[in-house]
Amino acid sequence: MIFPRRGLYAITRTDNRSNAQILSDVDAAIQGGAVVIQYRDKRSAVSDDLPRYLLDLCRQRQVPLIINDDIGLARRIGADGVHLGREDGRLAEARAALPEAIIGISCYNSLARALEAEQGGAAYVAFGRFFASTSKPLAAPAELSVLQQASRRLTVPIVAIGGILPENGSSLLQAGADLLAVIGGIFDHDPEQAARKYRRLFVDIPVKSGN
Repeated sequence: MIFPRRGLYAITRTDNRSNAQILSDVDAAIQGGAVVIQYRDKRSAVSDDLPRYLLDLCRQRQVPLIINDDIGLARRIGADGVHLGREDGRLAEARAALPEAIIGISCYNSLARALEAEQGGAAYVAFGRFFASTSKPLAAPAELSVLQQASRRLTVPIVAIGGILPENGSSLLQAGADLLAVIGGIFDHDPEQAARKYRRLFVDIPVKSGN
């Protein structure tokens, strides 16, 4: 499956939720306009059942499912891709294990890391956090200028993450982001209605030349 060039990138909220609730929430987010789903689950002793159910759902909705951190899980269930942070494995390792998969790389506030990731074959890069985040409160802040520089020098899609709300997301799109990655802004509310609010941002902000 091809990684979208633009749109809402929804990341699962799994704490204190049943599998049925998570699946329902993800389906609602897709109905509201999410174009990518990432399975992120920091709970201990989690089985492969939920990500397999999510993959089935995403395949039905023709939306890619990306696995956070776990190359082995992505390979076991045949997910569409994997997203790697600084401590989650090397890009070359992921490409060897998942030769046809979407591989995304967290670049924080580093354009150099993003350029290296693109050269290494990453399908997209992610920068952030840009605003205060309840999901990653200790994450180092990123600056709008990194999006501006990245949009001039990268050809892969650029994802922005970290405390993004419908009220502040437009500044990131204007600076050069192609996709907005959101957890709480979607899944701490009615997911479908929240996703629709984000989707309107992409209507209001023109597509970058070259996309």
